[in-house]
Amino acid sequence: MGRKFADLHVVCDIGPRGERLRDLARRARCLGFSLLAIPLRPDMTKKELSELKAVAEEEGIDLATRVDLAPMNRDELLASLRRLRRRFELVGVLCSNKGVARVAARDRRVDLLSFPLDLRKRFFDDAEAELASGSNCALEIDLMPLIRLELDKRVRLLRRIREEVALAREESIPVVISSGATEPILMRKPRELAYLASELFDLGLGEALDALSRRPVEMVERNRAKLGPDFIAPGIRLIRRGSDCR
Repeated sequence: MGRKFADLHVVCDIGPRGERLRDLARRARCLGFSLLAIPLRPDMTKKELSELKAVAEEEGIDLATRVDLAPMNRDELLASLRRLRRRFELVGVLCSNKGVARVAARDRRVDLLSFPLDLRKRFFDDAEAELASGSNCALEIDLMPLIRLELDKRVRLLRRIREEVALAREESIPVVISSGATEPILMRKPRELAYLASELFDLGLGEALDALSRRPVEMVERNRAKLGPDFIAPGIRLIRRGSDCR
């Protein structure tokens, strides 16, 4: 059975009512993706989210609903998580300061940790990795914003990201590779992204492929199970309903 490839961070504008989603889903399918996640408005209703998923499904794409948070402080992050966690299948947090990074790393409601391109605002260090290792979150790296940087900035940043990836591997923290594409034309085939990631971040090709398939797919499946009506707690699921449960 072949791999199911996922791009969990396609930052393309789908329009206020999702009218551009169909074309985007069609392109993703042609490139070889099965699963796609696009950051959506936090105020979207369940009906709107269901309609978007239906449109993507018509084009052969499984759409995971995602919200991206960019909090300025701990309290803002916690308030957003309380409000949004049960509504979206994926929650990503842009960690722009150390306080937010530490709270996001240890909170099990956070799925994906990402960091700014500014080297001064990358806080994925030993302490961050230790916190993240116990919370089931993943380190997410967007490729397209990296390769569009000026050469000198790109070289310095890649050196830092290689260190972060090595640290994540030491602490058994999943690494998820996403495109971060802001336009459909910037999307790439999953194996092209995997080859690029393997070269840039000193990953084995199998690890890079997993970062675009097994890792993100498992994350989405796990979260969908948690959001389902039969989920009670990790490892505990309702098997039968009704008065006679013998």
